[in-house]
Formats: sequence, structure tokens, C-alpha cells
Amino acid sequence: MLTRKTLSALLVLVTSGWIYTAYGIGATSAAGKLTTQDYIDIEQNYAKYYHTIDAGDPEGWADTFTDDGNFNGTIGRAALMESRRRAGPSKTRHVVSNLVITPTAEGANGSLYVFIVDPQEVPVKINSYSRYDDTLVKTSKGWRFKTKMRSSDTTIRSRTQQ
Repeated sequence: MLTRKTLSALLVLVTSGWIYTAYGIGATSAAGKLTTQDYIDIEQNYAKYYHTIDAGDPEGWADTFTDDGNFNGTIGRAALMESRRRAGPSKTRHVVSNLVITPTAEGANGSLYVFIVDPQEVPVKINSYSRYDDTLVKTSKGWRFKTKMRSSDTTIRSRTQQ
């Protein structure tokens, strides 16, 4: 059975850990530092990016980029909006997983996996899978994508390689 001293010590450790996580954690690398709020704001930019694609909102989607942002070679706000206008609203939905955010001297790098599903099919069908590697910078409007690049996922091996 735990003694009062043990319970008190455990409570202090848990509380200290919670306070550190909630108010003071910031990841650092040799290149830069991100605060907890930076992580939250970056994650919100990712969420807005995928929600605006699915909603068919080219202006909202372009707002997730810097004015000179680059999406797979489409550069600049006007070109980005036009590319989304041509695509139109989506009947599919983007499902994001395994987001990794790393501080850099210029801002942050982000990497994640994206599954595109068709929720109108039963059972739900995965239409495609992608990996994205991104650079983000903090602007006067908040965190924005400087570059967002779809790439082949080299972490997947074919069944014959396993």
C-alpha cells in the first residue's frame, strides 16, 4: 500500500510535469525553437489547409500559404487560388496522420501522411495515399506554408521487399 509520502511525491511529480507541459514546453533543435503555442498554431494551419480543400474554398486554402508560397511548383497566391478553383469542391475527405513538426532556423518543417477517402462509399474506400514534406514560416498573419510538397513515401516497401 502506498504511504502518504509516496502519494505526495507522486502528486508533485505529476503536477510538475503537467505544468511544464502546459506552460513551458518548447522543443529546441540546434537550428531553432518552437513554443507550445507555435505547435498549436502550426497544427491549426494544417487543419485549415485540409478543411478548405474539402470545402472547395480556394481563398481560404491560399491563406494557409505565404504570399509567395509554393505547392508542388504552383507559386504565388493568385496561381494557388486558380489551381484550387479549377479543382472545385471535393466529394472526398482528407484524413491526416502522423504529423511531425521540427524546428528550423527559418521556422519549422512538417511531414505527414494523407489518405483521401470517399465517405459516400460503404464501406469507406481509400482513394489515395500521399506523404507531404513542408516548410512553414511565422508571418504577421501566423504560421504559413512556404513550401508544401507531395513526395513518394520511401518508408513503404513492396511486399516482395519485406
